[in-house]
Amino acid sequence: MRVLLPYRDPFTHAPLWSALRAHTIAGLERHDPDTGAHTRVVNAAHGPALVTVVVRPEKRHVETHIVPAHSADIGELTDIVRRWLDLDADPLVIDAALVRHPELASLVTLRPGLRRLGSVDGFETAVLTVLGQQVSLAAARTFGARLVAAYGRPVHGEFRAFPAPEVLADRSPEELRSAIGVTGARARTVHALAHAAADGLRLDADTEPAKFRAGVLALPGIGPWTADYLTVRVLGDPDAFPADDLVLRRALGVGKGSEAAALAEAWRPWRAYALFHLWTAEAF
Repeated sequence: MRVLLPYRDPFTHAPLWSALRAHTIAGLERHDPDTGAHTRVVNAAHGPALVTVVVRPEKRHVETHIVPAHSADIGELTDIVRRWLDLDADPLVIDAALVRHPELASLVTLRPGLRRLGSVDGFETAVLTVLGQQVSLAAARTFGARLVAAYGRPVHGEFRAFPAPEVLADRSPEELRSAIGVTGARARTVHALAHAAADGLRLDADTEPAKFRAGVLALPGIGPWTADYLTVRVLGDPDAFPADDLVLRRALGVGKGSEAAALAEAWRPWRAYALFHLWTAEAF
């Protein structure tokens, strides 16, 4: 099914699509650099669907092709895509607030309507974030691809769905370590996260932020940076801000997270958008 998802201009979409390409997990996703089409498996109520998105700037919409497990999932899937790509943002309001600050003015002018990268599934994003801690992006992609290959459910031939929490919780940390190739400590964190999610830890976009943060911080191997990062990605909190992020501190020219937090106070309630502007400036 073809669905056209409108958005408000402006929309500097290249950085968002670059992030999709850079984080593509083989088996779970595919990115076509020629057309910009990004295809991935998205879990919905009746099972995994295959979703392809491509921006059509001349028509001010994201063209979305959905192959659902059941037609009743179409509404849920379009809502997921809108949150994932931040299509409901009001860029004129956000840009007008951020462009007033000297640290951000040139960045906002250069990339008007920059969006935050969201998440299609909180558990998936949390696990992939844990696998990416303290390793290169290439290594993180490799670990994610191994996990999907080992435990993901086949979908539409070449693709696999990200495994459910119950699937990973049923494996031992030792098995996960061997299958993914991560350290024992990292495997134990993935296992603890899967157990918690299977037992009711909510990692949904509508989870209350304080409860979400407390829940993930209670897990072994997850610290404040990971909790704050997931609040940005999974909850889509426009004011979430991982002040201790190394790239962020480098972009701001400060040595401590407390200094970054102090600078960012004036950017409320749009600190997450400021974060993506600063990350993007460092990446390009």
